[in-house]
Amino acid sequence: MKLCLATNNTHKIEELQSLLGEKFQLQTLNEIGCFDDIPETSDTFDGNSLQKAMYIWERFQLNCLADDSGLEVDALDGEPGVFSARYAGTPVAGEHGNHENNMQKLLKNLEGIENRSAQFRCVITLITNGIAHHFEGIIRGKIIHQKQGSKGFGYDPLFIPDGYDRTFAEMNIEEKNPISHRGLAVAKMIEFLKQA
Repeated sequence: MKLCLATNNTHKIEELQSLLGEKFQLQTLNEIGCFDDIPETSDTFDGNSLQKAMYIWERFQLNCLADDSGLEVDALDGEPGVFSARYAGTPVAGEHGNHENNMQKLLKNLEGIENRSAQFRCVITLITNGIAHHFEGIIRGKIIHQKQGSKGFGYDPLFIPDGYDRTFAEMNIEEKNPISHRGLAVAKMIEFLKQA
């Protein structure tokens, strides 16, 4: 089954393709000839993922999926949340945000705060034959005081999931995928597709 993934973020494409396996073939925006900067103007993950998926469906009539995900830190009232990719400022055109600047801002905002509890949350919107379905994945954990690891992307070097002693950035993709917020949401979506 072919699905268009409403992103040009290569990290997300690689991660999702490895989660979906061979039964599903992801098409990128470039591959379908979409070079638009798809809007994300909602203040919720659900809203943004739906907005991105509907943009593809309405223009290309292709089965597609979109995700919106981010980090929510308890002591910061859920920040950075939907602004995770642009927490330290608007990204340069064609980029997904400056991961290093985002992490430094997060650490600065957490200075002197003992409660480091946080969660990664992902909402995937799948549109098949014009009907939208939503799948959510959440992984709880904590923010550490300095970066550890070089794998992954985004806030991975600062996040240790509950029950583990390593950050996402210290895990290989085979370790991270089954427990990640995106992995959990994709697992729900695959279960849905099997029954459809």
